[in-house]
Amino acid sequence: MSHPIEAAIIGAGNRGYYAYGPYALQHPDEIRFTAVVEPHDERRHRFAEAHAIPQERQFRTWEELYAQGQIAQALLNCTLDRMHLDSTLPALELGYDVLLEKPMANTLAGNVRLVQTAEQRGRLLMICHVLRYTAFFSTLHEVIASGRLGDVITVEHRENVVYWHMAHSFVRGNWRNSQIESPMILAKCCHDMDILFWNLGPVTRLNSFGSLVHYRPENAPPGAPERCTDGCPVADDCPWYAPRLYLQEYTGWPTSVISEDTSLEARRQALETGPYGRCVYHCDNDVVDHQTVNMEFASGATGVLFMHGHSHEEGRTMRYDGTRATLRGKFAYGVDDAIEVHDHLTGRVEKVDPQAGASGHGGGDEGIMAAFVKALRAPATALTTARESLESHLMAFAAEQARVEGTIVDMDAYRTTAEQVTRGD
Repeated sequence: MSHPIEAAIIGAGNRGYYAYGPYALQHPDEIRFTAVVEPHDERRHRFAEAHAIPQERQFRTWEELYAQGQIAQALLNCTLDRMHLDSTLPALELGYDVLLEKPMANTLAGNVRLVQTAEQRGRLLMICHVLRYTAFFSTLHEVIASGRLGDVITVEHRENVVYWHMAHSFVRGNWRNSQIESPMILAKCCHDMDILFWNLGPVTRLNSFGSLVHYRPENAPPGAPERCTDGCPVADDCPWYAPRLYLQEYTGWPTSVISEDTSLEARRQALETGPYGRCVYHCDNDVVDHQTVNMEFASGATGVLFMHGHSHEEGRTMRYDGTRATLRGKFAYGVDDAIEVHDHLTGRVEKVDPQAGASGHGGGDEGIMAAFVKALRAPATALTTARESLESHLMAFAAEQARVEGTIVDMDAYRTTAEQVTRGD
């Protein structure tokens, strides 16, 4: 019997501890974490205790880890977007195979450089495009690939971000400002771009429109203070009133993000002093709250991606119209997921029921861990290569360029330029 793969992890916060760490505990015969990097003492100790990692394998920085040479076969990188490039390149150079959180990097040059380095070094670099590994999107892909829709002519794909998630992550939170992290179309929708590329192939041309309409200072109600805890006069009428969102009995995500101590008093103090207690109209956010991307695919099909942060519920909805049938889908992370195929000839409606997994992202978190372990043992089995994952990132960067400049982007030319951009990096 083969021994479990030894892995190090950088970043023991929300994704590292809750999304990927549990897989090793549930499958100790497949993979085990033998080193952890985390600057936050409590998080580092929590992860080390859960995985029985000795003190000498606990590090505050990735530089400390890499100074040891290669001490495991694999590495999981769960740091913030802006840290991905600097924390992953040394791992690839040392010989680690890497599972990297999406997006790969927050700059175009950084993304290309990571892919080129992995290819040059012959290392496995997988990106956490977890939606590919859900029952829902696997089933969706199988239906399209089977030809049951005929030739796909047009697609509408919607990324509906619920209003409180928009406020948490993209107004108050880590991804609020494109100068700090990534443009929202990259941070939130490289998943969606990846699914569209997987199902329809490469894009030839695209353009994009969008802006920040609502979460702006001029839209603040009269008398609204800088913080919700400073006595807001419209607290009862505001959907984003922080105490209502974070001071409930529920202490899972996203409440777990605002404070390591989830007691009511600690959370209240976090709102009084930290970023998540700020009025949504008085933050330093600049990312869009809505954006559309119009795409022409090499197959001749056209598609539109809608992304917005004003939904009543979280989830993705989609419609694929083909020459023989129409597919309508709803992905709600395992809650009321549904796929319907409407046959043009018979009028029959076939309801497909994808069985969601129990882990996060509708089973995608567990699915990608299982796929990573499998690919470590047999690289040819990897569902996605770094090169393939790069395509969704190129689409997102091209969309942001098109939005800002008001242009139509030729993707063949964009890909060619992207491959050369690292020369000036």
